[in-house]
Amino acid sequence: MTPAPKASPTPSRTPASSPTPTTSPTQSDGTLQILTYKGYAESGGATTNWVADFESATGCRIARLDTVQTAQEMQDIVGRRAYDVISAGPEVAASLIAAQQVQPIDTARVTGYDELTKQLRDQSEVDGKVYGVPYLWGTNEIIYDASKTKPRDASALYDSQTAALPDSPLSIADAALAGGAEDPYELTAGQLDQAMTLLGKNKNRLYWKDPITLVRAFATGKVDIAQATPYFRMLLQKAGRNVKALDTSATTGWVDSWMLNASTPSLDCAYRWLSWTAMAETQRDAAAWVGLAPATSKACKGRAAAVCAAYGVTKTAKPAKVVFAVRPPGDCAPPEGECTDYAAWTKRWQGLVS
Repeated sequence: MTPAPKASPTPSRTPASSPTPTTSPTQSDGTLQILTYKGYAESGGATTNWVADFESATGCRIARLDTVQTAQEMQDIVGRRAYDVISAGPEVAASLIAAQQVQPIDTARVTGYDELTKQLRDQSEVDGKVYGVPYLWGTNEIIYDASKTKPRDASALYDSQTAALPDSPLSIADAALAGGAEDPYELTAGQLDQAMTLLGKNKNRLYWKDPITLVRAFATGKVDIAQATPYFRMLLQKAGRNVKALDTSATTGWVDSWMLNASTPSLDCAYRWLSWTAMAETQRDAAAWVGLAPATSKACKGRAAAVCAAYGVTKTAKPAKVVFAVRPPGDCAPPEGECTDYAAWTKRWQGLVS
């Protein structure tokens, strides 16, 4: 679940901070403090600078722009200071809502909100309240070296000795889906055990955090089957590798959405930022830069066209096949009883990869 700047051949989230922060800025003076993933809010060169355009168009100033590489890094840093807006995925979003660190969003104040894909908007709704504005989303698929034997089904990913998986507890959901779970994010203790048994068939597989590691492993033949985003398939195909995606009945995915800090004193610039990131032009730049799909199909032109095609953004059947991630909630409805929570998933995953 990691994006990538074009400067790198694969999605990458690297801890960074830019521009230089000012002393304790507050949003009431027309500034914003932003926490996001690398590439989501670029302030670099002429072709990668949609932050400067925002400042010029709105009069709001980005006083602090911090970026992280992983959801765990975001979880660790988010409580250290009061960022005005945060782009969070499912692992972090649920905990922010539960801890009341973010506030409901008045969607009427977000220009273009209704033009964002409804299925993505629904992911941020809790008890009838909206907590996020969809920005970028991705799916996981099984890619394989088509010059070798075609995998029979998803189980090949767990049987192979030359396979790779993202190093994330949410990879358990993909194993559960391959094992027949109807909802891979609501697993009883028994279902979690089944998924871990499948994962445990080959503990020596490659668990990748840095996307470059995965691309190099494929390019050198160290890996011939992996769970990755369609962007990886596109990159490898452009590099001349005979890589294809296995057709499956369903796949997992996730949505990264912008959220509002619960303690931000003035929301004018924050809502201007939400409206800016909902624009097709902004999402087009971000999607093309990080290799994830935009939340509006109107962004699927020009530089983002290839990325949109890889994700099947304009094909209504493709998003319908995606089971979007939630942080494992720990409360299954009867008759299943109590579900395992994210803490349990994290503990089992760490035991697997350590």
